[in-house]
Amino acid sequence: MLVKKAALDIVCGYTSEFPEGRFPQIAFAGKSNVGKSSLINLLMNRKSLARTSASPGKTQTINFYIINDNIHFVDLPGYGYAKVSKSEKEKWGRMVERYLNTATALKCVLLLVDIRHNPSENDILMKDWIVANGLPLAVVATKADKIKRSQLKKQLTAIKKGLELSEETPVFTFSSLKKQGREEILEYIDGLTGE
Repeated sequence: MLVKKAALDIVCGYTSEFPEGRFPQIAFAGKSNVGKSSLINLLMNRKSLARTSASPGKTQTINFYIINDNIHFVDLPGYGYAKVSKSEKEKWGRMVERYLNTATALKCVLLLVDIRHNPSENDILMKDWIVANGLPLAVVATKADKIKRSQLKKQLTAIKKGLELSEETPVFTFSSLKKQGREEILEYIDGLTGE
């Protein structure tokens, strides 16, 4: 998949109506500091279209990026570390759930997990929720440049085991710094969307 054009298309808050599924959608989920914005920016070939931040929880809306005028990348609010009130987190949770329950054009949820750590309770809950709702799942193990190459296999095994992934679930190793995994993920998205 060659990304020729990318732009922020629609921003949805708690009370927004989500856009009708005119285009295939790929959603990105993960905890607050797992590197979602970095992944989205690298896939789109843009430095800062999706806002990255040193303080977790920057994305508090569901952001739809239009790619090549015919695919939506959907950036979901991160879960976990964000320094916001419990009621605010619950609102985010309800908003994400409402999106995932109603997104008729959703082709896959890419669940991002930090390769350096075993999956968190929130990662496991998110994975279980995605699978229980019959949504297609792929896992992206981020921050691969932060560990030694000799540890990669061990950490990927720990992620697969911790999330209890089926053999068929695609798992990608990703590093925004080294641009590792970009082409494989785009190829996978290509296969899902037929672009």
